Amino acid sequence: MGLNPHLKPKIQAMRKSLSPLTLFSLTLAFLTFSYGCKGDKKEGVASEPTQMEAVLAIHDEVMPKMGDIGKLVAQLKPLADSTETGLPYLRAMKDLQEAHQAMMDWMQGFGNRFDPEEILEGKELSAQKRAWLDEEELKVQAMREQVYTSITAAEALLDRPTGQ
Repeated sequence: MGLNPHLKPKIQAMRKSLSPLTLFSLTLAFLTFSYGCKGDKKEGVASEPTQMEAVLAIHDEVMPKMGDIGKLVAQLKPLADSTETGLPYLRAMKDLQEAHQAMMDWMQGFGNRFDPEEILEGKELSAQKRAWLDEEELKVQAMREQVYTSITAAEALLDRPTGQ
């Protein structure tokens, strides 16, 4: 199944007008949606997820937390300053922002290493790309930990009475 030749120039023009991160995010969202719409090839038979699917599952688990991070940063911002009382809020806010950036950096790096067929369709990976996938699995696990740790710390700090 090939690409409609009339759409090719439009797609290329669209690629030039979007930032690489935006393009990657849209591609990953489309691919994730498309993948979710596909049925299991062997109906009724549960199969072990591939390493690629496991990596993407972590991304899909953590991505909704980006909204939580934004809300927490907004709550911390008025409390964060360089005073003794405000420093813990400032640190928590920076940790959240760093966790958010870690997600963005991971997505960009992952998207630069793998093409849509490898991500979505299970295209055979070269030895180099299998090694990269091992690296990306460790990176996405570390990013997940960073996101959850920063959210937990910020929520705990916001639940404390001020001045403690």
